[in-house]
Amino acid sequence: MSFEAAVHAQAIELDRLSLEMTAASGSGHPTSAMSIGHIVTVLMFSAMRWSPDYPDYPTSDRLVLSEGHAVPAVYAAMATLGVMVGKGEDRRKLTIDDLSTLREWDSVLDGHPNPMEGVPFFDAATGSLGMGLSVAAGLGKAARLDGYDKRIYCIIGDGEAREGQIAEALDFIVDHRLTNVLPIFNCNGYGQADRVSAQQGTEKLANKLRAFGYEVVEIDGHAPAQIKQAFDRFAKVAADEQAKPLAVVAKTVKGWGCPSLQGGGWHGKPATGEALKRALAELDERRLELTSALSGADQFTIEPPAEASQKDFISPELPPLADAMKALDMETVLHTGKMATRRAYGVALRTLGGICPDIVVLDADVSNSTFAESFAKDAKLADRFIECKIAEQNMVSVGAGMSAGGKIPFCSTFSKFMTRAYDQIEMALYSGANIKLVGSHSGITLAADGPSQMSLPDVAWFRSLSTTTDHRGNPGCYILQPADAYAAYSLTGVMAEYEGMCYMRTLRAETEILYSDDHVFNLGGFEVLHEGRDVVIAACGYMVHEGNRAVELLDKAGVSATLVDMYSIPFDQDKLLDLVAANGGFVISLEDNYGGALGSAIADALVGSGDGFELAQMHVTRIPKSAKTPEEMLKMCGLTAEDVVARTMELLRVPV
Repeated sequence: MSFEAAVHAQAIELDRLSLEMTAASGSGHPTSAMSIGHIVTVLMFSAMRWSPDYPDYPTSDRLVLSEGHAVPAVYAAMATLGVMVGKGEDRRKLTIDDLSTLREWDSVLDGHPNPMEGVPFFDAATGSLGMGLSVAAGLGKAARLDGYDKRIYCIIGDGEAREGQIAEALDFIVDHRLTNVLPIFNCNGYGQADRVSAQQGTEKLANKLRAFGYEVVEIDGHAPAQIKQAFDRFAKVAADEQAKPLAVVAKTVKGWGCPSLQGGGWHGKPATGEALKRALAELDERRLELTSALSGADQFTIEPPAEASQKDFISPELPPLADAMKALDMETVLHTGKMATRRAYGVALRTLGGICPDIVVLDADVSNSTFAESFAKDAKLADRFIECKIAEQNMVSVGAGMSAGGKIPFCSTFSKFMTRAYDQIEMALYSGANIKLVGSHSGITLAADGPSQMSLPDVAWFRSLSTTTDHRGNPGCYILQPADAYAAYSLTGVMAEYEGMCYMRTLRAETEILYSDDHVFNLGGFEVLHEGRDVVIAACGYMVHEGNRAVELLDKAGVSATLVDMYSIPFDQDKLLDLVAANGGFVISLEDNYGGALGSAIADALVGSGDGFELAQMHVTRIPKSAKTPEEMLKMCGLTAEDVVARTMELLRVPV
């Protein structure tokens, strides 16, 4: 009885603090926080093996709060326990007084969890619902690879259980036998606008989980003994990969302890004034009712994490492509003078895997097309290849979780399908994930498969991320579009060495070799392939080859063109502006996707310079359809070398 009383007492205190901090902030979700108060108490004060002094210790048990808006309950527990917060050497213990700074711009206590703002207890930014279980799965998978006996707890709202990504993650956990991950469904019966659907009711949710292959424990989420028994059961099966994974369905009350705040109408609404006084009085009544058996000696014991072994840092530096191809008995491919950039990516992955044990590769059931299968086919690397099946959103969030677990994840799929995970990619950026995204079959030159398989708005979207800075002060994302195998191979290595998000597009088509092992590629760089004096043709990816043809045709017409391989966004703007100035101030951008991408990035640089430069943007301006060859597709979209020549003559005002 004393344990139950102690849990009730602590949970009520967390509820009180949740009410007070959201009232001080003027915003927040106190009733959601109160629905998980007892679960958080048993987790953070008893079940989890961790240290408040070292909340991000490698072997610590982890809590992923997918239901991120309920974070006041966790902040309250952190302040009570004196958990270390802050960045770098400025870490300090969180105090009760700090809770009144919730949501202030200079506070570590963001409105939703975010480790990069100074709360290392968390592994990922959450709050965009439906992603947390995937992150937890990534943490669990990384722990398995490292041999860490850590347990991953994930609290999920019943409303967000409707998100398809939850189903993707549930499948993934079963596929990979991640019994060290515990989904905890907080079923308080309410979403934002109204009650949750009956499809997310506790009975149906439990039955769905059993159908997925889970052992399900149904509990009263405010009954300490039941919560403890569920977590004790999880502790028994967590290390047994042959057991069924466990899931907890907890029936809770939104605004528990305060009848005046229960029911609809209180989501995201803090109690203030008389409403706050009444709620606090109701909590006091519950405290008297439920904690009469509490003695002064009752206290919780937090078990510390296991000691972590020291990991050596290994730089993922690639050998020359020629050497890598020789080691894989693929020299004859290079001798043909053509090689698809996607194949070069596969060679780089396999080579990197043998050098750096932290490299992991995730793919979405297309590894034989992305060539990520090269990594999987190496017996020494196979356990670090993670097949995610057709579930791109889950794949990206699992990658973010693996990054938080100390891995360097490469996530690959068709670049068209990467667009399904835009929200997950954005949240990975906010989490500070060291994640590498690779999309193959990029642009219109995919041709025969048609527009449903072509990535057309992807560069513009990723470019928007490149215009901001991440928490390390670097561009939010680098977009890389290699034109040949040497560039793709080298840039894969550059991505592995860089700490931060990158997105690389690779091609289905075999493309001519342009470079050699002597060329050096850098984030933010570009390569001048042909020097002229009249106009700059700034191309990327496949279009570099079409630009090469255009340069030859222009030369025959008496126009001297400079061809630049703009393989990186962002790029060195000053260097490009100097090049444009040396070519009469004329520049044409050439790309195989919709607008708002490379051409817009160049336009921003030109406008920012204040000089009288002229730019003609050439990109896809119609919805394409299937065509038999890349050449036909380029003709359909007005992006052939001949079209470039015509546009150049128009820009230079040269009569044709």
